[in-house]
Amino acid sequence: MKYQKIDSPEILTLDDSLIIEGDALHALRMLPAQSIQCVVTSPPYWGLRDYGIDGQIGLEDTLPQFLNHLVAIFNEVKRVLRDDGTLWLNIGDGYTSGNRGYRANDKKNPARAMSVRPDTPEGLKPKDLQGIPWRLAFALQDDGWYLRSDIVWHKPNAMPESVKDRPTRAHEYLFMLTKSERYYYNYEDVKEKGLNGKLRNRRSVWNVNTKGFPGAHFATFPSQLILPCILASTKLDDYILDPFFGSGTVGVSCVEQQRKYIGIELNPEYVELAADRLSAAEDRIIKIAA
Repeated sequence: MKYQKIDSPEILTLDDSLIIEGDALHALRMLPAQSIQCVVTSPPYWGLRDYGIDGQIGLEDTLPQFLNHLVAIFNEVKRVLRDDGTLWLNIGDGYTSGNRGYRANDKKNPARAMSVRPDTPEGLKPKDLQGIPWRLAFALQDDGWYLRSDIVWHKPNAMPESVKDRPTRAHEYLFMLTKSERYYYNYEDVKEKGLNGKLRNRRSVWNVNTKGFPGAHFATFPSQLILPCILASTKLDDYILDPFFGSGTVGVSCVEQQRKYIGIELNPEYVELAADRLSAAEDRIIKIAA
């Protein structure tokens, strides 16, 4: 795979969909202000996965460092977002490690094993649920974002857990945030059927199965979760940004709905995976010089 290579943080001219390989904060600084209509993304969760790449998000030593890192990134997202734009943010939660420094293998979920794990955050206890989604939502609210909705993503096929002292978690949160008090929102295109069979305004609990993608080795951001965000917040040919592109599912959804995508991804393996899925032309992939 060939790339354009950029050595200085020049501002890009957007004329089509694009994949940028590099650090999210640095890549965002290359995008023009007010160029993006909608952001749909799911950043790495804190302390739950080691992607084995320098500069990754999610293995910061402390929870405040993780939250501050994301707040800084989304502050730059705010700059590139149009005034009537929307941010849809999926973020998962986790339990404290009890300062074990590792996470053991689970027969039902082998990928959960980790050789390194952050210590229990100050003020929390062993086995505490950390409340990360709401901590991040409130931090973004404090940073100027309008927190407009909390959507419960219910997972009918949730991963089993080897626990017997609490319910198995079967949901995550998807937050809808905006840059301004008034923004573009097409509620007609995302109506749902009510119990009487008539269309009604979409409710805040979405039942969407998780779905893996061969080669990614983890559950990807499901397209059924992405689609309502795109339809509600954009028009044809609008630009949609995912600063944590992963295997490129947001990009696939954009192509299907005739929108343009800007995907930013740090891991070159995932960039290659996304590019293959999207049949991205070589001149549509930019690598930021380290």
